[in-house]
Amino acid sequence: MYSPQSLHRWGITHSESIERLAYCQAFRDPMAMERANLLNMAKLSIKGLIESALSFGRTLDSDYPPLQQFFVVMEHCLKHGLKVKKTFLGYNKSLWGPLEMVEKLCPEAGEIAASVRDLPGLKTPLGRARAWLRLALMQKRLADYLRVLITRKDILSDFYESSAVMLEEEGAVIVGLLVGLNVIDANLCVKGEDLDTQVGVIDFSMYLKNDIDDYRSEERNGQIAAILDQKNYVEELNRQLNSTVQGLQGRVDSLEKSNSRLIEELAIAKNNIIKLQEENHQLRSENSLILMKAQQRLEVTQGDVNCELDTYKQSRQGLDEMYNEARRQLKEECQLRQDVENELVVQVNMKQEMELAMKLLEKDIHEKQDTLIGLRQQLDEVKAINVEMYQKMQSSDEGMKQKNDMIARLEEKTNQITATMRQLEQRLQDAERDRLSAEDGMRRFKQDFTNKADSLQKQIAQREKQMFQLETDLKIEREWRQTLQNDLERERETVSQLKAEAQQINALKKEFHRLQDENTQLKGICEEQEQALEELGCKLSESKLKIEDIKEANKALQGGQVWLKDKDATHCKLCEKEFSISRRKHHCRNCGEIFCNACSDNELPLPASPKPVRVCDTCHALLLQRCSSNTA
Repeated sequence: MYSPQSLHRWGITHSESIERLAYCQAFRDPMAMERANLLNMAKLSIKGLIESALSFGRTLDSDYPPLQQFFVVMEHCLKHGLKVKKTFLGYNKSLWGPLEMVEKLCPEAGEIAASVRDLPGLKTPLGRARAWLRLALMQKRLADYLRVLITRKDILSDFYESSAVMLEEEGAVIVGLLVGLNVIDANLCVKGEDLDTQVGVIDFSMYLKNDIDDYRSEERNGQIAAILDQKNYVEELNRQLNSTVQGLQGRVDSLEKSNSRLIEELAIAKNNIIKLQEENHQLRSENSLILMKAQQRLEVTQGDVNCELDTYKQSRQGLDEMYNEARRQLKEECQLRQDVENELVVQVNMKQEMELAMKLLEKDIHEKQDTLIGLRQQLDEVKAINVEMYQKMQSSDEGMKQKNDMIARLEEKTNQITATMRQLEQRLQDAERDRLSAEDGMRRFKQDFTNKADSLQKQIAQREKQMFQLETDLKIEREWRQTLQNDLERERETVSQLKAEAQQINALKKEFHRLQDENTQLKGICEEQEQALEELGCKLSESKLKIEDIKEANKALQGGQVWLKDKDATHCKLCEKEFSISRRKHHCRNCGEIFCNACSDNELPLPASPKPVRVCDTCHALLLQRCSSNTA
């Protein structure tokens, strides 16, 4: 990598070198081409925004076109290489995830994040991300926040692919270009904008300029680029110096801590040295006393040795014979000890095998107990289901009874309605007959009694009134009949609904019977498994009894392993008489203690040795008592 000074000597800025490298890589990688295009668009939008804002000469608002295009370009840069997140509603690519992490990395961004979450009109993560960008620009901290974010590659790798702009060097260049936006004052009303549904399309027509504008702005662009590169270089140096200062401060703190710790350890070591010197002085004084006492004892023992030497010379002949006898007995004892050790190895192997079998058996028992607990839980669940089904069946039976009563009442109602309809039809027929008879009488009155016109007119009027009343009654009866028919249809619909519910209840009864059958099957399986567990429990108890027997035998074997050395015993453990040349030492093959011949002249077969071996009087009585209790 070349330093910024060498690149300036050749007339190439740091950003231009990154751009050229990106173009070289673009022919081999399409993602590199996309990154280079986004870098160029970011440069154009940022430079155009700065130039237009400086020429505009006042605070920018949300309707300013270059500012809108800048936010669109930034949105495309932040969207590049986003990982697709799987949610309940499908697959989603959201900008809000990485921008929300800035709050944890930089506590100053907490106000922006809280303000974005409190905005009532934002419903989508994309809208929240757009509002965050606008608020960060108004704070003039957009470059700082994004710089903090791109330094944490481990966090960005959770949201972006490995070849995204934010994870490559183009992202650092874009963040460096954003520093120039700190000269712009923006007053954006985020609350009134519809940020959720805006379409982010880049308008390239704003960046298509003629040759004259390019010629005029070329010198200005070069100056701005040089200033920005110098600022980026100074910021990088400042960042490196801060990191080195922090490292040196940490090292100074660690050295101070280690120095204080070493001083404490030195003081403790001095105290220990003083204590050790005092102890050394005490030990030297004690050593001198011990040497004096040892010399006195040595003189006494020297006289005793001389006396014993005289007696030894006198009894050496008898001792030689006894030595030969003792050597022969020692060989026998060694052979017997070798046999005992072989038996002990066999018993230890058997013990290990029994312990392994016991562990496997306990594991199998625990597994069976777990299965039994699971089966009992299933049985409780099935019992609860049966109780619920029984309650449902009782409630359904009560509902069936109520519905049957309702059907009976409805049938009675329908019978009453049909009877009233028949009565109304009968009354209608009677009215028709009365009307016909009235008409016939009126004709006869007109023909026969022409002189009685007035009286007939009165009668006709009365008849007309009666007919009008009959017609009104007929209309009322027809309306009543229509309402009764409607009621009858409704009742029929309720009857059909009740029949459907009755069918559902029958289906529930069938399901209940099926569940009862399954319950009986599960009960049978549970009984079989309980029986199997009882058998396993019996076998386990038998195996535990066998293991206890083996443990007792093992304890007996382990007790036989304690073999007291000859030099550790000077008196018989039972009669407490001192051993001498005539009173020899004998080991008990059961407890391993040393006795005289009178206290250990018994022989019994032991678990470690089927042949009868020497045992003491105490072990002889104990073994005989145990044998008699086992036979009983």
